[in-house]
Amino acid sequence: MLTNAAVKAAAPRSAAYKMADGRGLHLLVAPTGRKSWRMKCRIAGREQLLTFGRYPEMSLVCARARVDQVREQLRRGEDPRGTAAPAEQLHTLEQLARAWHAGRLERWSAEHAGDVIESLENHVFPSIGAKHPDDVDEAQILELLGRLEATGKIETARRVRQRLEAIFKYARRRRLASIDPTDVVDELAVRPPAQPMPALVTAAECRELLAGIDATASPIVARAARFVALTAVRVGSLRAMRWREVEGLDGNAPIWRIPPAHLKLAKAKKAEARFEHIVPLAPAAAELLRAAAAENGYDTRSAPADALVFPIGEAAIGDAIARAGFKGRHVPHGWRASFSTILNEALPNERDAIDAALAHANKNKVEGAYNRAEQLARRRRLFEIWADLILS
Repeated sequence: MLTNAAVKAAAPRSAAYKMADGRGLHLLVAPTGRKSWRMKCRIAGREQLLTFGRYPEMSLVCARARVDQVREQLRRGEDPRGTAAPAEQLHTLEQLARAWHAGRLERWSAEHAGDVIESLENHVFPSIGAKHPDDVDEAQILELLGRLEATGKIETARRVRQRLEAIFKYARRRRLASIDPTDVVDELAVRPPAQPMPALVTAAECRELLAGIDATASPIVARAARFVALTAVRVGSLRAMRWREVEGLDGNAPIWRIPPAHLKLAKAKKAEARFEHIVPLAPAAAELLRAAAAENGYDTRSAPADALVFPIGEAAIGDAIARAGFKGRHVPHGWRASFSTILNEALPNERDAIDAALAHANKNKVEGAYNRAEQLARRRRLFEIWADLILS
């Protein structure tokens, strides 16, 4: 049996590991330091793995209580995931949410699906998951999101609100709920006025931020944050990055070939290989990848093709920026603006190459359709200049 002290003291290792508690419950400790409660059980004769939530948001006592709840549901013949149960068995908001989530697994990446269910398990199910959807009112939604707001988790609150709205729409379409209490939440600060994302606009500030992250973040998060800075990619592409996408890492011209599914594209384009984006890797970026491989105990040639390069949470880099003292001055997506602003000022004649390096759509539709030259040499030079500017 686990103790509170043992759970609190569990430190990350180079590979994820489990700490067993009993009755199928265990704590999974990821290399990032994230701790998640999971339970093995059998549903309809098949072994299943349920994810409850993160520690410390979910305590050991709460995790054990969740085990009790699951065992009781199984005793009654119910599916605790809410995935295989017929409509008449979908009584609670948690069951409906899990059914909604299961119906979207085919269209979502594994990383996004994990983020969605984890946010619900951490922030929604503990307080209102056991209620029938018609018993959830506006005040409860406001209180739930208000708690997130009060701790500065504005973006998390916004996402939770969107997910709750989708869940209630799902329930109403199936006549399993008659109200949608999320309508009232428009008044919250979770939907702030549109404004440009904060971004640093001088190389000196960029160097200061990276030094601050190195001093305050875990090694894997610091490495991921630096890689985002060097490549100016979206964090979603970074978190979905697999080793199979990296080519020529031990040569003179390494690249990262981002598949269309991991880019911000229209759904129809995500299935077409011709819309992939190639990022030339500056020597500093390639060295980060070699270090990431070594951290996991393999070299660049033996790295598992399907393994994630940077197994981090969706808020990890943003939190690292905040801890470094740059909250409100810069966000992870801001590196794209920094890259564009600083390089356009330093190299005004390279505007087209800078836009291409960021995978921006070509405004000239005829040229965009027929001129597909990658201009990798120009873009490689840009990334090398950029690395010199923010690391020197």
